[in-house]
Amino acid sequence: MEDKALSTRVILVRHGESSYNVERRVQGHCDQSTLTEAGRAAAQKVGAALSGLTFDAVYSSPLKRAKETAQLALSCFPTATHYPPEIQLTDNLKEINLVLWEGILFDEVEAKFPEDIQLWRDQPHKLRMEIPGPNGTVDFFPVPALYEQARQFWQEVLPRHGDQTILVVAHSGINRALISTAIGLDCDRYQSLQQSNCGITVLNFAGGLDAPVQVESLNLTAHFGEPLPKRRSGQKGPRLLLVRHGETEWNRQKRFQGQIDVPLNDNGREQARQAAEFLRSISIDAAVSSSMQRPKETAEIILQHHPAIELKLDDTLQEISHGLWEGKLESEIEAEFPGELQRWQATPEAVQMPEGENLQQVWYRAIAAWNAIVETAAASPTPQTVLVVAHDAINKAILCHVTGLGPENFWNFKQGNGAVSVIDYPKGPAGQPVLQAMNITSHLAGGVLDKTAAGAL
Repeated sequence: MEDKALSTRVILVRHGESSYNVERRVQGHCDQSTLTEAGRAAAQKVGAALSGLTFDAVYSSPLKRAKETAQLALSCFPTATHYPPEIQLTDNLKEINLVLWEGILFDEVEAKFPEDIQLWRDQPHKLRMEIPGPNGTVDFFPVPALYEQARQFWQEVLPRHGDQTILVVAHSGINRALISTAIGLDCDRYQSLQQSNCGITVLNFAGGLDAPVQVESLNLTAHFGEPLPKRRSGQKGPRLLLVRHGETEWNRQKRFQGQIDVPLNDNGREQARQAAEFLRSISIDAAVSSSMQRPKETAEIILQHHPAIELKLDDTLQEISHGLWEGKLESEIEAEFPGELQRWQATPEAVQMPEGENLQQVWYRAIAAWNAIVETAAASPTPQTVLVVAHDAINKAILCHVTGLGPENFWNFKQGNGAVSVIDYPKGPAGQPVLQAMNITSHLAGGVLDKTAAGAL
């Protein structure tokens, strides 16, 4: 099954580095913070990265650091061929309202509000602030309020832009809320998605919030010279680099592979070499691959730049068994099993592959394998970086798991051939993981969009 064709593309950008970012001050709604020189330079690099795309509308937070980022990015667009639309400012893109903390150094907030800071980190949806109301003080919950703000933005904007591409420039917190509300993540997962300064995220909507939404990529940073997002300061746990194998001839033909052991084609080997070059400067401490040919060869090519690392093979990371669908094209499956492909697209969690697996079985083995890898890495006295190379369905199961989603969200994440995703465990395996970046393919096509073959699993 290929990932669905979706109608509204949203390019989501966080503002460049600000003065408050450098000073480690809480920003929120406060509009005293301005872009640094590095922030302005990164904003122009965002513009260069996006300048080949045509945007039907541009929306920005009215706060200075976001608005200037949008202006600088658009100034890099080639006006001779495409004059960018006027920036539309909306309060629904303002940063989270941390009214009692804004303008204060994080260290001071930690000293003054230690219990609240702990809630902010571990249970952000429960953070409560007492603020003045018309009849005395009222309880205000910043994170749930932000998620409602994000929903309002989508409900107002998406109906205007069917079959269009729009640019949205805002902030870390509201961007995470926008992504979360799009894919159905609850606000207790507020800290689970990273948004770096000038990071780019691509969302594809089939319609409104009640229709399918695909995260094509999350938090791309290579356009300003940072291949992978930085680890959070003080991170003790491991980082895992999740890679999908390179292209096969059956991917190209959109033929279902499953557990038939199809090797890489020449383009797939080139994709693996490009992934290897992309990860060349990254320190890798261990590597695990599905035992099938296509991920194993992808991993071996990547590890040519890391010759001291021994590749371990894991049968439980093998692709989903499509049973009697394997080796067939969609048209052949539809003829033999009428209506089942449509069910697979609409309710994948409810489909039992004939003489194959269902997603619950895939979930069980994929997550067991993943958790074992995380536990092994976490046992090291120093933070480890582990390469894991697997398949489309396996990777999607893992990505849903680390963000707290289930098999019904299977199609929410795209996995291109040769793509890299980054998952951190800042507090070790017992803590909530952070999806730092997802489906990085800039090393393959040289652009922001995933142009790998949208073939069958």
